[in-house]
Amino acid sequence: MGAGEPGIGLEPEPCSGLRVGLVCYPSHGGSGVVATELARELARRGHCAHLISYQVPFRLGAREFRHNVAFHQVEVPAYPLFQFPPYTLALANKIVEVARYERLDLVHVHYAVPHAVSGALAQAMMIPARLPLITTLHGTDVTQTGTDPAILDAVTWSLGQAHAVTAVSDSLASAAQQAFGLEHVHRIYNFIDPATMRRRARPEARARFARPEDAVLVHASNFRPVKNVCDVVRIFAAVVAERPAVLLMCGDGPDAGPAQRLVHELGLAQRVHFLGVQDDVAAVLSLGDVFLLPSASESFGLGALEAMACEVPVVCSTVGGLPEVVAEGETGFLAPPGATAEMARAVLAALEPQRHRQLAANARRRAVSRFSASRIMPQYEALYREVLGASG
Repeated sequence: MGAGEPGIGLEPEPCSGLRVGLVCYPSHGGSGVVATELARELARRGHCAHLISYQVPFRLGAREFRHNVAFHQVEVPAYPLFQFPPYTLALANKIVEVARYERLDLVHVHYAVPHAVSGALAQAMMIPARLPLITTLHGTDVTQTGTDPAILDAVTWSLGQAHAVTAVSDSLASAAQQAFGLEHVHRIYNFIDPATMRRRARPEARARFARPEDAVLVHASNFRPVKNVCDVVRIFAAVVAERPAVLLMCGDGPDAGPAQRLVHELGLAQRVHFLGVQDDVAAVLSLGDVFLLPSASESFGLGALEAMACEVPVVCSTVGGLPEVVAEGETGFLAPPGATAEMARAVLAALEPQRHRQLAANARRRAVSRFSASRIMPQYEALYREVLGASG
C-alpha cells in the first residue's frame, strides 16, 4: 500500500488477476452488501478487490480480511465554511490515489449518488492515464435520489462517462434507460454464496422466540419508508388472528419507531421481536417459516433471495424486480403493495405443511440454480474484460 495509506489490507504476493476498485456505502442497504460480496468472490477467483468507502462495510469485519481484499478509508476534510462535508470530492481524490498506488485495472462504483459522479471526476483526473469505469445501479439511485431535478443532470452526465452501466434486474435496467437516456444497461442479477447463505438447524435459538406451535415470520430490511415496515406488522396481525405466530424484525432505520408504536397499539408486543441490525442474516432467516417483503418499490429484493436460499418461502409485492426473483406459487406469493389482507392470506396458505415443504424446497433450488455466485460472477468478469478490451 502507498505511504501513509490509512486502509487495512494484506497482499503478501503479487496479484495474478485483475485489480478492481469497488466503491460502495458501508451501511446495511443492498448496494453495500452486494459490493462486499463481490469483493469476496473476486478474491476467491484470484483477483484483488480494493473496497473504498468512509468506513468498513458492515458485512466485512476486520477479522475477515484476506490477502487479496483491502479497505481504503475516505477522509473528508472539515472546515467551518463547509455546511456540508465535501464527500464527493474527497471520494474522487481517494479513488485516484488508490488507482495510482494499487495499479487498479478498473473501478466499479455501486449506487450512482454520489459514487458515479466521483468516479467520473476521478477518471478525468487520471488523464492521460486510462481509468476504466463501471457503474452499477441498485434502485433508489434510479427511482428516487438520482432523478431528483437538483442533481439529475450531474448524474446523467456521470453515467455517460462510464464504460458500462449495469443494473440488478431487468425492471431496473429498463427504468434506468428511460430515466437517464442510456442506450444500453447490462442486467446482472444480485447473487448469493450457497455455501454460506443456507438454512442451519437452530432449535434452541428458535425456542427463545417461539413455542413449538408458533409459525415464525421474518422481515429484514433497512426500515426505510419504501419498505412498508408498518404493513409487515399489519400482515402479521391478520395472520396471528388466525393461528399462533411470532414476528422477527431484523434491521433498523427511520421506520423502526413507527413500527414499534403500531405493534404496541395492536397489543402484539409479546409476539413481535425487534432484533436490530444483524451481521449474520442467515442465522435469523434460519429461524423463519415465511419471509415478508411488502415493499412499495424494490429494484431486486436481495432480502427475498437470501430468504429463499435459506429455504424460507417469500410473500412480497408485485413491484420492480421481485417478480424476477420470486416465482408466484412456486417459491412464494406476490400481491400488490398495500394489499395486506391478501398477503396475510398468502402467508396462511404458505404455512400449510405440505405446501410449505414444497415451497421451501423450490425456493432453495431456484436461489441456487439462478442466483448463485458461480452463475453471476462470470458475467461480471466477462464485463470487466470486455471493458478493459474496449478501453485499452
